[in-house]
Amino acid sequence: MTLRLPTVDVRGVCPHDCPDTCGWVVSVDPATGRAVRMRGDPDHPFTDGYLCQKVANYLERVYHPGRLTTPLRRVGRKGEGEFEPVSWDDAIRTIAARFKGVAAGEHGPQAILPYSYAGTMGKLQYASLDRRFFHRLGASLLDRTICATAGAVGCDITLGTRAVIDPATVTRSRYIVNWGSNTKVTNVHLWSIMVRAQKAGAKIVTIDPHRSRTAAASDWWIPVRPGTDAALALGVMHVLFRDGLQDQDFIDRFCLGGSDLRSRVLNEYPPEKVAHITGLPVETIETFARELGTTKPAFIRLNYGMQRHGGGAMAVRTVCCIPAVTGDWRHPGGGAMLSTSKLYPFDDAFLTRPDLIRPGTRTVNMTQLAEALNGELPGPPVQALYVYNSNPAAVCPDQSRVLKGLMRDDLFTVVHDQFQTDTADYADIVLPATTQLEHFDIHNSYGHLYVQVNHPAIQPLGESKPNTEVFRLLAKAMGFEDELFAMSDEEIARRAFEGKEDTLRRDQQERAEPATVAATSHAFANTIFDHLLANGPVRLNVPTDWAPFASGYFPTPSGKCELFSPGEQKAGRDPLPHYIPPHEDPQTKPELAAKYPLQLITPPTPSFLNSTFVNVDTLRTRAGEPRVEMNPADANKRGITDGRTVRVWNDRGSLLAKAVVGDTVQPGVVVSFGIWWNRYTPDGVNVNTVTSTKLTDQGGGATFYDNLVEVEPA
Repeated sequence: MTLRLPTVDVRGVCPHDCPDTCGWVVSVDPATGRAVRMRGDPDHPFTDGYLCQKVANYLERVYHPGRLTTPLRRVGRKGEGEFEPVSWDDAIRTIAARFKGVAAGEHGPQAILPYSYAGTMGKLQYASLDRRFFHRLGASLLDRTICATAGAVGCDITLGTRAVIDPATVTRSRYIVNWGSNTKVTNVHLWSIMVRAQKAGAKIVTIDPHRSRTAAASDWWIPVRPGTDAALALGVMHVLFRDGLQDQDFIDRFCLGGSDLRSRVLNEYPPEKVAHITGLPVETIETFARELGTTKPAFIRLNYGMQRHGGGAMAVRTVCCIPAVTGDWRHPGGGAMLSTSKLYPFDDAFLTRPDLIRPGTRTVNMTQLAEALNGELPGPPVQALYVYNSNPAAVCPDQSRVLKGLMRDDLFTVVHDQFQTDTADYADIVLPATTQLEHFDIHNSYGHLYVQVNHPAIQPLGESKPNTEVFRLLAKAMGFEDELFAMSDEEIARRAFEGKEDTLRRDQQERAEPATVAATSHAFANTIFDHLLANGPVRLNVPTDWAPFASGYFPTPSGKCELFSPGEQKAGRDPLPHYIPPHEDPQTKPELAAKYPLQLITPPTPSFLNSTFVNVDTLRTRAGEPRVEMNPADANKRGITDGRTVRVWNDRGSLLAKAVVGDTVQPGVVVSFGIWWNRYTPDGVNVNTVTSTKLTDQGGGATFYDNLVEVEPA
């Protein structure tokens, strides 16, 4: 009889682009070295022992038969996916030779473009040696804007760069607003906190053009018209000031520009005007404002769906004003939250070495990859593209033009990935990447207050390598300085915990911000790193009943909540919150709307995380097929019945999808879910064939929810 040894448990962290940043435990069979079980870390206070439906299937991804396990060289035409195996030495030599050739050519190293985002969110694999390599090379810089930058800018204008609450305090909230957030799907552990608050008497409201799973599970769904959230927020503040529901003491003591904001909303945004803009009844605006102004504490969960249109930064900036007007910052569980990530004092300058950037290096906005690859941006043409942590052939807007650019025979493309993605089909060299079970990393979060270490649980499959190791190999082949790349991943991680505590503490004490000092003066150094290695997650040093701005001290230039922004005034922009309509809005672009009358938004399919997990059979089966949801009034007008295959189209492109007719959207709005790999769609494209590369008002963000389309029977 063979004696089986007990499995060995290894603690790790989910690497994906999700605010929950879950801790997990992987059980490994010591006889085979194979991971046999994965579960949420029961000792992680936020994860609480469970994972989302996607990551619960992570082992299916790790051991997927389609895993890349050896470097590949293209032998067919671009896009056909025909490759042959090569050695790592051959692959690295080829890449280095092409990079050297481009760098020495007419356009110099800025003709080389790195392209990456949040396929992994670890501090090492997301942004460390990769940035050092491309900075040292002199390549074009990439502005990583595709997800969050507009909202971050908007939040920073009003609240400041480190404006955060502890999500755990939401259990104390009594009025919870999910504004542009499908929290039940995209922030599942915060949703469980919200439900606990609901059971204790809280009301949950969701503001979303689509009746998402969160909206369906809420006490009240408010179906705002896409891109009009700022108008709704201004109308809410009109009612608050008109009816005397504002916290005047908080405004007078801790805010800048209260009287100016009051004058604007009372004079310019009455409920009747706001109702016309938003498509909501006047009584909905009035009732929501009164409930928000009279129920304490109230909490607003902002999320990035709100900012994916032409006025996205202003929308977030405007909604962030509301908790100051109501005074909800006074209470634990009150206020607003977009992200907690800026509270972590990692030494990012050490990780990425921005000092290596050559003066005058151009920056390419990643949202405009279509323009970059087709020679439509200032600066040199893109002659070499290195893709990692991303799948731009699927995720970028204006997909048809992105694919056209990737098809260029004169473009040398490298893709480092775990799978032969849509983008990898267009590569000249494909490199196999490790999964999170196969490499070391450290993680902060943008949805809680714990820092964590990911321990590798298994050996890398085949010849796969993590980003850090690949850039060490490339740096050596390019002849770059050893000292930039020689440190091990663990040594880099340890060093990232050092060096910032004193600077942060001194800066914040000079500004007299006691709550924020407590949050960021944590002993973020070797002792904490050693504790993480041995014992697991460490919480930032904030009290469990934290109300960070109960006495003001906002992390803005003025130290106050800036309802009026001197910085915006100095930049020549309107210093007060206002409504900026979408680029493609039926009310402001009637000629375009006559041709394409339906507003399209493109939220992620709950079974996928952007384009990650699409090739996992269990999750793709659960997702079904590409679909578009539309109101019966719009469907009947077009002769479309439920289940019918339809064509969704505009001047940028078209796609086929299954019509789902029902009351999940209002008339004039359609929803098509992303982000499918092209090979799994009926016509070889996904919803990004109709999305636009136009940018948000500030932050250079993507406008995925700002598209006018028509829908017709296929």
